[in-house]
Amino acid sequence: MIKKITILLLGLVLLIPINGLAGSESKVSIDMHYIVVSPAEDGSTNMMNMVNYTNTSSEEYKGDGSDEAVLKVTLPKGAKDLNFLDHKIAFKQVEEGFITTTPVQANQTQVLPYSYRMEKSKEISLTVDYQVQMMQILVPEGMGSIETKGVQATSQGRFKFDDQNYFGYSIEGLKAGQSFSLVYNKDVQPAADETKQAQTTSDSSKNSAVTHTAPAFHNPGHLRMWAQSPLHRFNPHVFLIILGAIIIAGISYFAYFKRKARLEEERLDADKEEKAFKLLMAKQKAIMDKIIELEETFGDGMLSEGEYHAKLDAYKQHLVQVKLNLRHFIE
Repeated sequence: MIKKITILLLGLVLLIPINGLAGSESKVSIDMHYIVVSPAEDGSTNMMNMVNYTNTSSEEYKGDGSDEAVLKVTLPKGAKDLNFLDHKIAFKQVEEGFITTTPVQANQTQVLPYSYRMEKSKEISLTVDYQVQMMQILVPEGMGSIETKGVQATSQGRFKFDDQNYFGYSIEGLKAGQSFSLVYNKDVQPAADETKQAQTTSDSSKNSAVTHTAPAFHNPGHLRMWAQSPLHRFNPHVFLIILGAIIIAGISYFAYFKRKARLEEERLDADKEEKAFKLLMAKQKAIMDKIIELEETFGDGMLSEGEYHAKLDAYKQHLVQVKLNLRHFIE
């Protein structure tokens, strides 16, 4: 179950464009924060997180400079069994949560996957450390439902992933430092009409409902294929752009080198023909010279008439063959 949830979160995060929040004061903002809430075997609550941190600046982000921390993550009071799922990113557990010490590259996104457990039926107080464009909370079907206090959560209804149905809840526009509470009840399932109903509760009032149109999730089959592929660490939107550029460049280079090879072949053919033509012209001149030399030798009486005519006929036949070959170039 945990493996399926991890693959689900990877797929969802990797299908979010890397555009960040240009208007954010901080150099780092959170494009998407996914949380899958489910019951553990001992009755506690599993909190699987996948967070998309984007450095919107053109320089490497190494934190605010006050300490070694690059990214700071505040965990709810009472969180235990922290499990950081990406060993390529260095992290340290601190009193209020954990920090990372691996810089975020310029105009890049760093995905932090981590999980922890909370006590059963305990109200979970969450605090966001950076501006969050959207948070999506997912609960496996049949494993309960959630309520929020202090923020407005829009129900996105049910969707299917890898033979498992989930109910999704969406929270938008969280500000850095903002806190809200999450109540998870594994024994209370979402209402039948919750596909269009928003679950909201403020600090001073009980739950109220607002109707919204839920934003569509990506096709689960596509998520599964991408998450299980060797390329799952790449942002697929950027990957498609790069792939398109590579294909176009490949076609251009293929056409260029194909044309270059054809021109080279034509040049070589032309060189061959020129060499052959020059060779035939040289042979023709050599035969004519031999005929002139033969006539001079015969005139000096150094050859008999029979020898003269025999050699002359041979030279003439050779000359005729050369002229026939030259005709291919002239005509």
